[in-house]
Amino acid sequence: MTPSTIYRRWGDLQELLSDVAVERLRPETDPADLGSLRADLDTWAEQFLDEMSSPPGHAYIRDALLGDPDGTNARQCSAYAAEQIDAVLNRAVRRGEAVPDTERVIDRVVAPMVYGILFRPGRLDAEYARELVANALART
Repeated sequence: MTPSTIYRRWGDLQELLSDVAVERLRPETDPADLGSLRADLDTWAEQFLDEMSSPPGHAYIRDALLGDPDGTNARQCSAYAAEQIDAVLNRAVRRGEAVPDTERVIDRVVAPMVYGILFRPGRLDAEYARELVANALART
């Protein structure tokens, strides 16, 4: 592929890196099924936080957003998280458990983690992820 082909498609290097980062952020497996909503969501949140707060994960988030002038890649990353959460919630519904809606989990689990990764990386551990899940599941 020639440089002119790359620039016609992506416009600049940052847009190319953004598209690559989004592909790297795509989950490769379904969330673990541990038999309960709380266990499944705790495990998913811990893994999400661990992966996204790692140096490569942080770099992928940064690259995905920097070369994304129209927000397409940000929406795709959000869709990846929503798909994973939907899988967990749908399993829980089939087991007869009460579940929050996907947006509540995104707002109370994913959003605070991503904010922390980008702006306040101090306390990003498994306990924090579990606290966020407990908050999302309160009153469901």
